Amino acid sequence: MLYYLFRFLEQWNIPGSGMWSYISFRSILALVLSLIISVWFGEYFIKWMRKNGGTETQRDRSIDPYGVEKRGVPTMGGVIIIVATIVPCLLFGRLRNIYMLLMIFTTLWLGAIGFADDYIKLKITKDGLRPIYKLAGQAVLGLIVGLTLWLSPDAVMRENVSVKKSPTQEVVIYKSAPVKSTTTTIPFVKNNNLNYTDVFFSWLGENRAAAGWIFFVLLTTFVVMAVSNGSNLNDGMDGMCAGNSAIMCIALGILAYVSSHIGFASYFNIMYIPQSEELVIFLSAFVGALIGFLWYNAYPAQIFMGDTGSLAIGGIIAVIAVIIHKELLIPIICFVFLMESISVMMQVQVAKQGNKRGKKWRVFKRAPIHDTFRVAPGQLAEDVKVLINKPRGCWLESKITTRFWIVTIGMAALAIITLKVR
Repeated sequence: MLYYLFRFLEQWNIPGSGMWSYISFRSILALVLSLIISVWFGEYFIKWMRKNGGTETQRDRSIDPYGVEKRGVPTMGGVIIIVATIVPCLLFGRLRNIYMLLMIFTTLWLGAIGFADDYIKLKITKDGLRPIYKLAGQAVLGLIVGLTLWLSPDAVMRENVSVKKSPTQEVVIYKSAPVKSTTTTIPFVKNNNLNYTDVFFSWLGENRAAAGWIFFVLLTTFVVMAVSNGSNLNDGMDGMCAGNSAIMCIALGILAYVSSHIGFASYFNIMYIPQSEELVIFLSAFVGALIGFLWYNAYPAQIFMGDTGSLAIGGIIAVIAVIIHKELLIPIICFVFLMESISVMMQVQVAKQGNKRGKKWRVFKRAPIHDTFRVAPGQLAEDVKVLINKPRGCWLESKITTRFWIVTIGMAALAIITLKVR
C-alpha cells in the first residue's frame, strides 16, 4: 500500500518518493520491518499462548532425550512468521503483481492448514489433522499455482538465446516478446534450457503445448508437496527448520533477483522473468521473519513453530523455485529437506521388510535423519539391528542444528555457483 502511495506522491516531486521504485530500498525496509515485527509480536504471542494453554506436552524420552526440557513450551509459532512476513509485503509490495499475490496466497493457505493441525493437536487429539487432508491441501495449492502460471497473462518469460559473435565469443540475446513457456534450467549444463514440451511431448503434434503445461502443473504439485513435507520433517529441533530455511531463502533471493534483472540474466545466460522482482521483496520479509523467530526458537526454544510454520515454509520455497523456473535446483538448495524425506522412506521400507521376516531392521537409529544424532546409548532395544549405527554417542541438540546449518550453507552456495559453473 505504501508503494502505491509514494509512487503517487512522486508525480508531485515529493523528495524521497522516487526511492520506492528501487527493489533494494523496499527489500531492506521489508527485511528490517519483518525482523522488528517477529521479535516484538513474538514476545506477546508467547505470553498469550502460555496463558491460554497452547503449550507442548512432555515428549517421549525414548525418542527425544531432551524432551523433559521442552514441557510447557508454546507451539504454533508459525503464526509469528506468517504475520511478520505478510505485513511488510502488504506495505512495501506491489499488490497487483501476480507473483506477490501467489506468494501471499501460498503463505496463508498452508499456514491455515498447519494451524488447523496444531489446533487439533492441542485441543482435540494428539494425532492432529489426518495426513490425507494435509496432502490434499498441499496438492490443491500446487494445482492452483501451476494453473495460474499456465493461464495468467502476467506470468511470462523472455527466453534467452546464445549467439556466436565470433569463434571465441558468445553473447546472449532475448526474444523480443514475452511468452508462456514450460522451459526450465538444468544446473551444471552449458546452454542449460530444457523445455518440457519439446523434450517429452514433441510427438503429440498440435497437442504438445497443452500436454507440456499439464505436465508442468503436475510437476508443480509434486514439488510443493515434496518440499512442504520435507520442511515439516526437518522441524524437530530448536532452530533447525527456521535456520535452514532462512539460508535457503537467501539463495533463492539471489536467484530471483538475477532472474528479474535483464542485465544480470543476460550476463549469467538465464531466462529473464519480468515482474519477478517482487519475489525479492517477499523473500526479504520472509528471511527477516525467520531470523526474528530464531530470537525465541534458538536453543533452548521459548516457542516451537509447529505445522503452522513448517508446512508454509516448504510451500513458499517450492513455489518461488517454480516461479523462477529453478525447480531442478531444489535437490541442491533443499538438500537437508531431501535427506530428511529419503531417510524416512528408507526407514519405513526396511522396517516393513524386516517385519515380514520377523526381524527388527532399521537403516538408521532414528528417522528423520536428524533424530539419529541424538539417540543416547542404550535407547535402542537389543533385538533391533541398525545398518548404519553411527554416531555412537548422543550429540547436543545445538550441535546437531549448527552442523545442519553448515551443510545448508554449503549447498546454497553450490546452487548459486551453478549460475557460472557449466
